[in-house]
Amino acid sequence: MIKILVAGFKGKMGATATKMVLDHKGFELVGVLDPFEDKKNLNELTEYPTIDVPIFKTKEDVLSVQPDVWIDFTIPKVAYENTRFAIEHKIAPVVGTTGLTEEQLGELIERSETLKVGGLIAPNFAVGAVLMMQFAQKAAEYFPDVEIIELHHDNKLDAPSGTAIKTAEMMSAVRAKKNQGHPEEKELIQGARGADFDGMKIHSVRLPGMIAHQQVQFGGVGEGLTIRHDSYDRSSFMTGVALGCEKVVHLDKLVYGLENLL
Repeated sequence: MIKILVAGFKGKMGATATKMVLDHKGFELVGVLDPFEDKKNLNELTEYPTIDVPIFKTKEDVLSVQPDVWIDFTIPKVAYENTRFAIEHKIAPVVGTTGLTEEQLGELIERSETLKVGGLIAPNFAVGAVLMMQFAQKAAEYFPDVEIIELHHDNKLDAPSGTAIKTAEMMSAVRAKKNQGHPEEKELIQGARGADFDGMKIHSVRLPGMIAHQQVQFGGVGEGLTIRHDSYDRSSFMTGVALGCEKVVHLDKLVYGLENLL
């Protein structure tokens, strides 16, 4: 039985992860973390009337239940501190919070290697999204002209999404270097052509009603190729989160991307 703590359990992703852990036969929910929750136990909340699990306000209090895995769906400025704390205390982090910098990722991976603590930071936990990124990387070998359109709910804090950045990184590793568009093109409104990543363009859409969607649009001479993934419900991410929890306890370092565990 893997003992799991969920940080950010009141958010939409955190709540979905909490329910997944409760329903999973191989997992035991030993605590949840939210510094702003006044209640002390999940059974004091209407959503969990029969669940006897402590609610912690500080990271230090979490150590009393000795979790094996720390699931984190918080916000970027909190997730880094949470993940570092987990690694320092030999708790394997499974992090779905996006927006961490390259420097932060590098530091966390280095520290995990030193302490031999497994973990996972993934920009997207949907298996279909991971496949979409891998397909896009393969296509980029043959179609260097490509743009990414990512679409998310309007409460998402970071843009572009972690999935879009990861996709661009993967394509850049195999794509012929090329600055797209006409060399003399001019943006009549700044940002109209999107963000630039190694000559590729990334466009971020934020609208209510959406969950997480990404389209990778390739163009060639006389043809086009579109690779798209849609998450219509947050439950689509839980297969990947559960897989992460099962695998990280057997790793000896932090990895970036769910594809490393498939």
